[in-house]
Amino acid sequence: MQVYTIGQAARLLGVSSDTARRWADAGRVATHRDETGRRLIDGRDLAAFSVEIAGTGGEADSSYTSVRNAFPGIVTAVKLGDVAAQVEIQAGPHRLVSLLTREAVEELALEVGMEATARIKSTNVHIDRA
Repeated sequence: MQVYTIGQAARLLGVSSDTARRWADAGRVATHRDETGRRLIDGRDLAAFSVEIAGTGGEADSSYTSVRNAFPGIVTAVKLGDVAAQVEIQAGPHRLVSLLTREAVEELALEVGMEATARIKSTNVHIDRA
C-alpha cells in the first residue's frame, strides 16, 4: 500500500501543508507515524478523503486560472472489464474519469490510493473566470 506524507497529501488535495495538518489533527483523515516520527496517510484513506472534500468544496483557494493539461492526483476507483477499463482520479477539486484498455491499466499497475497524473489533450479549450 502506498503511503503519503502530509506534504504530499496536501499537494494532491490542492491545499497547503498547514491545512492538511489541521485536517489530520482534527481526525478528518487517519494518519500513523513511521519509525522516524513522520505522519503518514495510507493511500486508500487519502483517496476516500479526497472524494469527501471534493464534494464539499474543501478549503482550496479559488483563483483566476486557465486549466492546465496535467492533473496530478490520486486514483480513487479502477473498474476493469474484459477489454476496457475505467479509472477515476481526484486531482484537488477535480474528478477525472478516463476510459482506457485493461492492458494499459495492468501495465501501469494502477490501483486505488496510488498517485497518478491525468493528461488531457483537446481541440477545444474553455477558459472560465471566477
